[in-house]
Amino acid sequence: MNIQVLNRPSDSAKNKAKMAIADCDIHPSPKSMEIEIYPFLEKRWQDYLESYGFIYRQGFPNGPAFPKGQPDAARRDSYPPNGAKPGADLDFMRAQHLDPNNVQLGILNPLKSGQGLQNGDFAGAYCRAVNHWQIAEWTSKEPRLKASVMVPFEDGVTSAKEIDHWAGDPNFAQVLLLSRTAEPLGQRKYWPIYEAACRANLPVGIHAFGYGGTPVTGGGWPSFYIEEMVGHAENTQSLLASMVFEGVFERFPTLKVILIEAGFAWLPALKWRLDKIWERNRAEIPHVTRPPSELIREHVWLTTQPMEEPEPKEQLLDTIGWIGWDKLLFATDYPHWDFDDPARALPVKIDKATKEDFFLNNALDLFGLR
Repeated sequence: MNIQVLNRPSDSAKNKAKMAIADCDIHPSPKSMEIEIYPFLEKRWQDYLESYGFIYRQGFPNGPAFPKGQPDAARRDSYPPNGAKPGADLDFMRAQHLDPNNVQLGILNPLKSGQGLQNGDFAGAYCRAVNHWQIAEWTSKEPRLKASVMVPFEDGVTSAKEIDHWAGDPNFAQVLLLSRTAEPLGQRKYWPIYEAACRANLPVGIHAFGYGGTPVTGGGWPSFYIEEMVGHAENTQSLLASMVFEGVFERFPTLKVILIEAGFAWLPALKWRLDKIWERNRAEIPHVTRPPSELIREHVWLTTQPMEEPEPKEQLLDTIGWIGWDKLLFATDYPHWDFDDPARALPVKIDKATKEDFFLNNALDLFGLR
């Protein structure tokens, strides 16, 4: 939902949310690497960064092929008056988002955090620095916010060590991966991540986008940015099928996965198709002993942004009913341009208890915070 909030007064009583919410996708940014990240980064890696920069595994040397229309994918009103980048000023975030929208829990999902870098050692060091930064600049100053453990996901062993390092730290609520990896996320190179997440009792969030080095389609690079946006859902369906059929959920029975910023209305049809294929090809994958729909229902949650908005609106109730109201986590994607305003994001009427679960309690339960 891309809404005009430029002139919306944040302190107006009529704009304050009456019900507390959890926002499971907030994107913080450092004011500058030198000021906020370098204190946690060894001099060796500071020098490396200044000499070589961020080198990602991707087909375009200067970054994604389809840049956002707005700088930093930001809402026009999300630039703090002090000149900081969107998502870089905690006081401004409080005034614009956390307070007026009554955010009781906010999950931080930093982007551009070095996860998919070609230099694996640098990726590990930079992720560690970002994890320290989240505590120093965000969670230690705002108790409503929880951090994500950033890991260099193409190196499963190093990622597992990073998860183990922060295990039990109340500043962190989940482990964060990106969806476009070098191989489908069910592959065994990623299994140490899932094993460590289970040890730490942390869900694994998988956010749309990434640096896998291949186009989002199965047949080449698309022509338009809109195809790239639609491709988030297609890519997430592929990684979920990989995790199911590679046996990830049966190998790690306590694993919890959150699919972030890829929509959710596609899930019922995918589950039906996976079940049908599984029934007719079970001899190929004897390690998958249960229907895919059961495994997904047990292990997978989804964030709501971008919220599908069908006409008639009542069709949204059918879709969520097929998925399960308890499997959806509300998210806004703040401070990005496609921010979902909690006052407008759910265009159908539901009972109070279901609404409270949808906007808050599902997240509190999943993250073990109530």
